[in-house]
Amino acid sequence: MTVAVSGSANQTEINQDDIAALSISGLHKTYSNGFVALRGLDLVVRQGDFFALLGPNGAGKSTTIGITSSLVNKSAGSVSIFGHSIDSELSKAKKCLGLVPQEFNFNQFEKVIDIVTNQAGYYGLPRKKALKNAEKYLRQLGLWEKRDDISRALSGGMKRRLMIARALVHEPKLLILDEPTAGVDIELRRSMWSFLESINAQGVTIILTTHYLEEAESLCRNIAIIDKGEIIENTSMRTLLSKLNSEVFLLDCKSPLPNNFELKGFNWSEVDHGIEVEIQKQDGLNPLFEQLNRAGVEILSMRNKANRLEELFVRLVEKGVDNTVGLDAEQYAAESLPVTSDNGSGKGQEVI
Repeated sequence: MTVAVSGSANQTEINQDDIAALSISGLHKTYSNGFVALRGLDLVVRQGDFFALLGPNGAGKSTTIGITSSLVNKSAGSVSIFGHSIDSELSKAKKCLGLVPQEFNFNQFEKVIDIVTNQAGYYGLPRKKALKNAEKYLRQLGLWEKRDDISRALSGGMKRRLMIARALVHEPKLLILDEPTAGVDIELRRSMWSFLESINAQGVTIILTTHYLEEAESLCRNIAIIDKGEIIENTSMRTLLSKLNSEVFLLDCKSPLPNNFELKGFNWSEVDHGIEVEIQKQDGLNPLFEQLNRAGVEILSMRNKANRLEELFVRLVEKGVDNTVGLDAEQYAAESLPVTSDNGSGKGQEVI
């Protein structure tokens, strides 16, 4: 789709498919206590992406999300959502955005169906359309049978899913999820992964922040890592993971290891029922299995021990983390992201 843009002398055409889902340029944030949360952050998330925004506590993730969703005032820089500046076209930008915050911020005494449909009203959806969308997403998220329940009666996992349904009810093109599976059991977490993958396949751009790095590695195609208010890595997940020179494996052995067993040329240790060994990528697995065969060690199974993204994340952040200054993510949220049930029209702390 193209849109003609008229000027005094020229007329140009903008291809809507070329407009970034989220464009951040030179973003700065200094809080009233003097803490510098963002230092000229630049970030572009393309339409249709499933994007991971990761960083240690206090890195600036929550501040970036808060500014993008207009809950926090920026000190400098620009933010556009599908081409709509949050400075000059805030209403249009908000309609493109759905936010799932880390903290539960809905009325605990309100019915599930009302929480979702009332949210749609902030975006001007007619009641009939709001009810239709609410049913659609509550069904997809397994909450339709709970629609008339008071929200405080829901389990933690149900409340997480309720916030996703609420964020999607006005059918935004960009969904930002801040720790969406925190405190959720593994089975439910994976069902939520499947749901998020399905809406992403339908064209919804997703930005995910999470402390479950397995989650980011499984879901996301591209990734940015933020530390001390700056982007320190911004690339595809595949490219980032390719930077690892080694992997750690756990080998389950059929029987106890022979006396004086040794793996020459490997960093290894004996663990319960097997072996933990680090393999260099350039070496491959053949040298390992040659030694195991000579020693008569039979392997029942083999699996990765460490999350590859976690290992890279630690390496990148260890280069420059300063634990003596800054606020952690929870402090950011408490200080700058107000707990409301509206569409994010409230403002955070004033810039200085």
